[in-house]
Amino acid sequence: MKPPSELPAIRTSMLPKDTNAYGSIFGGVILSLIDLAAANEAERQAPHRYLTVAMDQIAFHAPVRVGDIVTLWAETLSMGRTSIRVRVKVLARARRSPHENEVTTAEVTMVAVDEAGRSIPILS
Repeated sequence: MKPPSELPAIRTSMLPKDTNAYGSIFGGVILSLIDLAAANEAERQAPHRYLTVAMDQIAFHAPVRVGDIVTLWAETLSMGRTSIRVRVKVLARARRSPHENEVTTAEVTMVAVDEAGRSIPILS
């Protein structure tokens, strides 16, 4: 396994298009970012095409609002023959604030696949 990255998997600003009628970011937007961060980490470990097999239970501990800067940190927990398990931590910071709030943490299982979608060994 490659050592943990010192850079976040994703850092982005939340825009009005990502919000519900109350100005909070849709949970599905955050889930999509978690999925992308996990795939980025899996590809960093071994360059393959990956599909998401599972995400553990996700609980949102703090709201994310329009304009917040969201940072997702990813680390590989384990590697199997065809799958990688990745922990993704999501933090949000209001603009002009030095404080980040932990939004959620997820563990995502990704499987390496070929062009036909069949699982393949990660390491050859």
